[in-house]
Amino acid sequence: MRQTRAVASPPTRTSSHNAVNALLVACADGDPASFTPVYDALSPVAYGASLGVLRDPDHAAEVTQEVMVEVWQTAARFDPSRGSARTWVATLARRRAVDRVRSEQSRRDRDQRDTDLRTNEAQRDTVVEDVERRLEGSAVRRCIEGLTPTQREAVVVAYYGGLTYREVAEQLDKALPTVKSRIRDGLNRLRDCLGVRHV
Repeated sequence: MRQTRAVASPPTRTSSHNAVNALLVACADGDPASFTPVYDALSPVAYGASLGVLRDPDHAAEVTQEVMVEVWQTAARFDPSRGSARTWVATLARRRAVDRVRSEQSRRDRDQRDTDLRTNEAQRDTVVEDVERRLEGSAVRRCIEGLTPTQREAVVVAYYGGLTYREVAEQLDKALPTVKSRIRDGLNRLRDCLGVRHV
């Protein structure tokens, strides 16, 4: 008769969730050595949750480090009766990731407002300068109209034409001393009209 050998039942194993929960509870007393397995088990959870919100590996890695520091500092707050360690850490990570998104958006909004403000100021400055130039130009034109015809002719040819005294004299077919006198007298009258001091 054949003997039947009893098959031993497999040993009862603590579920991985329960094991991680126990590890987290164990490190609540602040022992750094007890936190190493917690970090190894839960940092990938924090990273995954962060990356799901941020979509940026670098930002997700930074948030993961912040979360794991928070886990280390607040391990005593973890209550296994309210949920698993993985759920707790994932929740912390998502919250921090959302805060990071809001912070980045606020920074971008501030930068955009600063850029818009600088652009608007630059545009206003350009408009102001343009108006001032136009006003100055109209004042100059009004003052030029107040010159005698000979003064006006000599000044306009000299300054708007960019000519020398001699070239003005040749163009107007006048003696050089006469042209110099007309330009000098015309400029003096322009200075008086525009309120510019004589140098």
